[in-house]
Amino acid sequence: MSSSRPERRSRPQTLARREEILRAAMTTFGAKGYNKGPLTEIADQVGMTHAGILHHFGSKNALLLEVLQYRDDTDVEALPEHHIPDGTELFRHLVRTAFLNAQRAGIVQAYAVLSAESVTDDHPARPFFEQRYATLRGEVAHAFRVMCEEAGVTEPATVDMASASILAVMDGLQVQWLLDPTAVALAEASEFAIEAIVAQVLSPRTTPLAGA
Repeated sequence: MSSSRPERRSRPQTLARREEILRAAMTTFGAKGYNKGPLTEIADQVGMTHAGILHHFGSKNALLLEVLQYRDDTDVEALPEHHIPDGTELFRHLVRTAFLNAQRAGIVQAYAVLSAESVTDDHPARPFFEQRYATLRGEVAHAFRVMCEEAGVTEPATVDMASASILAVMDGLQVQWLLDPTAVALAEASEFAIEAIVAQVLSPRTTPLAGA
């Protein structure tokens, strides 16, 4: 008598299925936000049931965190050891990321929506974004210090402010670009801002706004 047990899905198939769900969830969360993005819509996109999604991820909260990690992983998947570089190369990586983002509006939209939502009380993504920004500020600040040391420049007091500013400019430009891509050149504007901030840290100059 033949067994009636279903054939167990192989691990590569399972991973591929999970990635398909993550991409669908990114689309739904990006368009409707986390709270208004239903699991049923995600399930419909991949030809599954609501229960099938929960089978893979356990809960909607867990799916959200997996989506955020998946989004971050795509930024470093081509890098050695899948990690952001240091020193000058970090800033080049940020510029390359801006040019890449200009070709993937869906991922950018999901990030913009979820990061904005995360500031609300008890949002499940808040700890993720708090840690993410803290880590990125630290990595950018360290890259500044490496560049200053290599250039023989005494580390300026503006390093921490510059680090936060670079992240803010990149994320803010993404929002403007999503609202009107014909008015904002995301990649070029990001490159301009990053270069301007780096230059001001390495070689501070008095501006017309100084002392205002």
